[in-house]
This record gives sequence, structure tokens and C-alpha cells, in this order.
Amino acid sequence: MLLTGTVSSGLGRAHVFMSQQHYQEQFRGFLGHTAWPGTLNVEVKGDVLAKYIALRNKAGIDTLDANEEAMKSAMKINVSQIASTRIRGFLRDGVSFGGATAFNAKISHSDKMVDCAILIPDLTRHIDVIEVISGTFLREFFNIEDGAEVTIELI
Repeated sequence: MLLTGTVSSGLGRAHVFMSQQHYQEQFRGFLGHTAWPGTLNVEVKGDVLAKYIALRNKAGIDTLDANEEAMKSAMKINVSQIASTRIRGFLRDGVSFGGATAFNAKISHSDKMVDCAILIPDLTRHIDVIEVISGTFLREFFNIEDGAEVTIELI
């Protein structure tokens, strides 16, 4: 499955979650190494949004706020063959850190490509934004800013 979208700025809070040792140990298990302590946000629309909603549905995340057309299209997309990894949440000092679902992928821009994963947190405000994690600082690796187009290929 190919997903194409544009890079956008997030809320700047991902590093708080991504730097947690509990998560990093799990990322190492399916990425082969720890992840950069942040995410690259990729905004998607149209047919790509429907594909992303299908992945969210596979992850068990309700997408009730999505437009009806995208929801209907998502129901027709078969994602049963796409493997996912469950990221367990945890409790630390009375603070709950939620779980997530990850899908291994590769992200590309121009002539460069790098291994990554799509991370779908159990609790997120994003409906049309894919959060990408990688061992590489993706903005620097690709030399990209908001508005740049990237392609994500699930593997």
C-alpha cells in the first residue's frame, strides 16, 4: 500500500512520548533500533485518507469525525494482509502512557528512502495526519520542511 501526503508541523509533544524507555524498547523490537524521539507528521487527503482510515480501523481506532465519503471508501479497502505490531502502554508515577499500533514501512522523498513505521496511537487528535517514526531524524535526512510531499510504502 502506498500513501502520499504532505509534511506538516505537529503539536510538538511527540518527543515526550517517544523518549520513554518503555516505548523505545518496543520500537527496537520491530524497527531493529530505537526511534528518533519525535514523529514526522504527514497530512493525507482523498483516496489516501481512506487508506489511512482503513489502517486506523485495523488498529481498532474509531474515526467517527472523518467525512462520510472517506469512511465508506475505507470499508472497501482490504488491509488484512498488512502486518501490525502492538505497542503496549504503561503507567508511570500515576501518569498513563497509552498504547499504539505500528505498521512497518519505508518513506521516500526525491531519490532517498529510509525504513520507518506508521504509528497510530490509541488516543490521538489526528484523523488525517499519519505519524511516522524512524531511527533517522527524517526532516534532516530528507532536508524537508512543511509542505514537502513524501511517499510511505507499507511493507
